[in-house]
Amino acid sequence: MRTLPLLLLSLTALTQSMSAMAAPTPLTPHTAEYQVNYGDIELGKANYTLPNAEGGIFKYRFDSSLSLLLLTDVRHLLSEFTQNETQLNPLRYSQQRKGVGANFTEQTAFAKDQGLIHTRYKDKKGQFPYDGAIFDPLMVQLQFRLDISAGKEELDYKMVKDNELDEYKFRVVGKERMTIESGSYNTVKIEVVRENNKKRQTFFWMAPELAYLPVRLTHFEKGSKQLDIKLLKYHFDETANQEVLPANIVEKPQVPKLLGTAEN
Repeated sequence: MRTLPLLLLSLTALTQSMSAMAAPTPLTPHTAEYQVNYGDIELGKANYTLPNAEGGIFKYRFDSSLSLLLLTDVRHLLSEFTQNETQLNPLRYSQQRKGVGANFTEQTAFAKDQGLIHTRYKDKKGQFPYDGAIFDPLMVQLQFRLDISAGKEELDYKMVKDNELDEYKFRVVGKERMTIESGSYNTVKIEVVRENNKKRQTFFWMAPELAYLPVRLTHFEKGSKQLDIKLLKYHFDETANQEVLPANIVEKPQVPKLLGTAEN
């Protein structure tokens, strides 16, 4: 009879542990690997990595290596940002591209205290006002996941990319069961809104049980499938991310100098 209370205690502990593990958030440390196809042709792999925050600063990374016949494209992207409740605030963004064709680097420094955004893309410099919520092309994906998990309906984002300041809009199409090689997922289907270009369509499917991690993205040009990106595997760390520091005590990083310049 003594074993029964011990068994119940163990089951309770196990249930509590599974409950804690069963609800990752978009900012839970995780990795995700994707297969990238051009139509039915395999191009290569792409990987996302979000480690634990250090000193209130997150570092989100994307790496891809794609090839088609003699064409190659290797990219490394890094986004550094902080969190203030449900709002992500960018600090620095960089991209390195190598392969067939022109190699290039891209850097963006978000100097909120100065009210300015400094950019450098393919040796061309730019400057934009830091006005309101704004994102880089990588960490905006995490903000999108935070917003949709919170039930936000207006999915509009200003983004700095390629020395330009653009606005991107998305709309929820509906719910759909998505079955791919890595498994079967209940998903929310999203469409990129392009009001002036009906010849291009982009859809992606996000799994709520995976903290709205995208499981598939498909891009069409003139009705023909061009890109098809599918989730191969993922992993969420069991250890929770460190507690988010209040915005007023997060150490303010120095605004980085752009490569090859002496300016901030």
